[in-house]
Amino acid sequence: MPNGTNFDEKGNWSVEGAWGTRNSAGRKLDLARWQARLDQLCTEHHVPGASLAVLVDEAVQAWASGVLHRGTGVETTTDSVFQMGSIAKIYTATLVMQLVESGRLELDAPVTDVLPEFSLGDPEATRMITIRRLLSHTSGLTCDFNHDSGRGDDCLAKYVEAAKDVALDCPPGSAISYSSVGYNVLGRIVEVVTGKTWDEALKDLLLTPLGLTHTMTLPEEALRFRAAMGHLGEPGQDPAPAPEWDMMPRSAGPYGRVIATAGDLTRLARMHLAGGVAEDGTRVLSEETVALMQRRVVDCPDKWTVSSDGWGLGWTLYDWNGVEGYGHDGASIGQYGYLRVVPSADVAVALLTNGGGAREVYAALYRERPRRSTRGRCRPRTCRDCGAAA
Repeated sequence: MPNGTNFDEKGNWSVEGAWGTRNSAGRKLDLARWQARLDQLCTEHHVPGASLAVLVDEAVQAWASGVLHRGTGVETTTDSVFQMGSIAKIYTATLVMQLVESGRLELDAPVTDVLPEFSLGDPEATRMITIRRLLSHTSGLTCDFNHDSGRGDDCLAKYVEAAKDVALDCPPGSAISYSSVGYNVLGRIVEVVTGKTWDEALKDLLLTPLGLTHTMTLPEEALRFRAAMGHLGEPGQDPAPAPEWDMMPRSAGPYGRVIATAGDLTRLARMHLAGGVAEDGTRVLSEETVALMQRRVVDCPDKWTVSSDGWGLGWTLYDWNGVEGYGHDGASIGQYGYLRVVPSADVAVALLTNGGGAREVYAALYRERPRRSTRGRCRPRTCRDCGAAA
């Protein structure tokens, strides 16, 4: 986003600087309308608090609604941070691809080349699991292996050791099998290659170059910010604060714990939309690597349960009746996040919530999201994901 870009309360924008012309102005988003709609939907679907961010024409605009905690009444703001659950996998995948691009990892190398201690009950299957298969959920590994390996910097090493002989859901390379276990293995690979903890590597190699000042991985880091509390309850009723803020062990980080604002999440998407370049011009990934991550590796046979048509290297892939997109969903205890990116329209939308009927709010908002940027060629179509016009 160029310096000097401003939005007024009606959604008019103006910019001074290099954005095609020296000075330009236009009307893109009705900010008041989007705020009113977010407030309405959160009330209607019993969502305590939410933050919405939209990237259009390279500018990020954000809104917030409701409260972070029903018990305290602390207001949700655009700089509030939320737990994003499995959206963390996109951060880990991007980090792994940085190491692949630098030549420190090979996509098709067996995991055991980097982690000799990695093993399953079947030695042949163990040798068939590669980094590419972990990234694309085609390793055959099961989804969940819950193990608290402690708070120490060795938590991922202990997790991988404890996960020995975890069962396969299917033979490696035969089908998609969504696996959080696989992403923890990737997190440990990052540690071995970089000599840093996964948390440190993510901060040094990705968060800092992107300028993501409101993104973190550890609960104690979240205390510096306004942090959302998850809420639980029956559908159609106002939920109550969850019994704990975070029930996941530290080792869940690579697959399930990145904490951020909706704006920061959208800025990560912006880097991918921009071919690997951060807002300040820093190159984080090559265009070829960005494209490779979005290339379909496997089809998803159940396109409805997980709202997915296929998987790339980290990204969930969507085909909205001919309009292609990518993104990821995530959930932790009473917190739910959604990211959708439409490359043909240069649009990305992130919604983070803290309970209630979050998916209904997501479906309605994404149905009404900005459908076109000044460069877009996206035609109105119906999306199986949420019924939205893509």
